[in-house]
Amino acid sequence: MTSNDLQVRYHAVCQAIETACRAAQRPIDSVRLLAVSKTKPAEDIARLADLGVREFGENYLQEALDKQAELRDRDLIWHFIGHIQSNKTREIAQNFDWVHTVDRRKIVQRLNDARAHCATPLNVLIQVNVDDAPTKSGVAPTDLTGLVEEVMDSPHLQLRGLMSIPDPVSEEALIASHQLLASLLATLKHRFPQAMLDTLSMGMTQDLAPAIAAGSTCVRIGTALFGQRTPRSER
Repeated sequence: MTSNDLQVRYHAVCQAIETACRAAQRPIDSVRLLAVSKTKPAEDIARLADLGVREFGENYLQEALDKQAELRDRDLIWHFIGHIQSNKTREIAQNFDWVHTVDRRKIVQRLNDARAHCATPLNVLIQVNVDDAPTKSGVAPTDLTGLVEEVMDSPHLQLRGLMSIPDPVSEEALIASHQLLASLLATLKHRFPQAMLDTLSMGMTQDLAPAIAAGSTCVRIGTALFGQRTPRSER
């Protein structure tokens, strides 16, 4: 993709975020843009970085590590947003600033142990299965508190909030899912006032506006920025 194409897309996304914030009567700077750069080349990330984007989300560990190496001279913030395999927790913990997809105790323990020798704690979001979908990752809302306590008891992890990937069944269902996640975070803030619970990672290209209306503080945008992706198996 050319630099001009990325610039046009980036400004359109910024405008969409601003419009959604105004409609929800929220400050424009209350929502962060996370550019989902999975399957996209390091060159595109560099071009967006030149436009002011600092936060990038990756799903595939080795691909992300290759890009990080290529862009090591850039002051970027890297988020891991893919499913976490146990045998990859060490590299994830040591090479990312944020992890959005923590969903079980074993992963919490392994990330914490692997982060022990890093200078700063790893920022963690717990992924919640807001739709109770059997094919989706994420902790059930009824089991959320126990996992929160596990993260908070981990000295090398910093719990920052919640994340969800709801099923795009209908606009009404998406709104309900986003409202549920926001409600869960509000409950946690009340129960754990000492925690730094400041992040709701929800909303993608197709549901940016309802997510912001429900309280999202971090929207994960890929398609609107980079265009449609080629499936990894076809790359």
